Amino acid sequence: MIATIFGGGLMWAVHFLAKAKTVTPEEYGLFGTMLAVISCVPILPLQMVFAQQTAKAVVAGTERALAGLLRLTGGITFGLAAVLALAVLLGQDQLESAFKIHSASYLWIMVGVIFFSVCLPILYGVMQGQQNFLWFGWVVILNAAGRVSGAALLVLLAGWAAAGMLIGVLLGLVAAVIMGLWQIRGLLGLKPEPFALRPVLAQVVPLLLGFGAVQFLFTADTIFVNFYFPKDETGFYVGAGTLSRALLWLVLPLAQVMFPKIVQSAMHKEKSNLVGLVLLGTLILAAVGALGLTLLRKWIIGFVFTHDFVAVGQSIMPWYAWAMVPLALANVLANNVLARGQFRVVPPLMILALAYGAALMRWHTSLIGVLQIMGGFNVLLLLVCAWFTWRQPAAKTA
Repeated sequence: MIATIFGGGLMWAVHFLAKAKTVTPEEYGLFGTMLAVISCVPILPLQMVFAQQTAKAVVAGTERALAGLLRLTGGITFGLAAVLALAVLLGQDQLESAFKIHSASYLWIMVGVIFFSVCLPILYGVMQGQQNFLWFGWVVILNAAGRVSGAALLVLLAGWAAAGMLIGVLLGLVAAVIMGLWQIRGLLGLKPEPFALRPVLAQVVPLLLGFGAVQFLFTADTIFVNFYFPKDETGFYVGAGTLSRALLWLVLPLAQVMFPKIVQSAMHKEKSNLVGLVLLGTLILAAVGALGLTLLRKWIIGFVFTHDFVAVGQSIMPWYAWAMVPLALANVLANNVLARGQFRVVPPLMILALAYGAALMRWHTSLIGVLQIMGGFNVLLLLVCAWFTWRQPAAKTA
């Protein structure tokens, strides 16, 4: 948990580069939009899927079957990366226009970032499921340190802007993937055994869809703002979002540590008060953080960003910060419900995500209006997850 918070702080430090002369609000908005697009790829679900599968394999002694699943997943990942690269090649002009970018280099950097972003959570999940939290933490720190140092060198010394920040993200991911592969080399070196694919897919697909829906609620607003608002306003919005989303990154480690514990408790049919403790800790941390951002927003925005960000940022910051509180709580409950195999929650989550996207397409008259929609849907997400946590009977874990 400490390493994840520290690593999150380093990754967040990249945004201080918004004060560099070459990084205008428009360039910073482009960087934030690219990150939002990358974040829409369901990588967190992959971490949770492999955390669950690894935790089960450790308990059941089926590591060789897990090794086979890892090899199959690696092949699928390479294949999807090739398809993505082909799609970018064929639709390059249209994508440049849609994302308001002036060079195709951003798209190709994004392809690399997405590929390694998919690889890394698989490694995270295996280490998490093995409860190898020491090296999990070091990989997180290496990813963050590589990101901030690479971006700083390219922006401050080479004079690059958004492209330099994106390459910094890529460098951190590559370094972390290499270290993660080294940590699970023993598992990868096992002779794989056949595994029943259907039961695995019965677990993997609902987790991907469920966590993907939650992730869409976490990231989609920035993409819609980029589409519907001027580039400088997108930059100001991304700045407020960077500070507010830090609340979620602050409490994510609580749910990450909880997930494999819940999986094992469900398999052994053990009762635990872990969810209540994590939920209370998340509420306290997120609420205190949101209150601090609300009261000190002018000073904080001016400290991290240039003075240009202050006027818009301080008007939308309270809405953004408090919208993150129900999302943080819902994330804890979603982790608990899905870890216990209660997959009946998945269809409501998907419907909620689709309705959220439709609402943002229909109503986007102002930045505050976008945030009001996001806050309302985050509250609905929390209510759905709470219902399936306390009112629905637990499903059997496969």
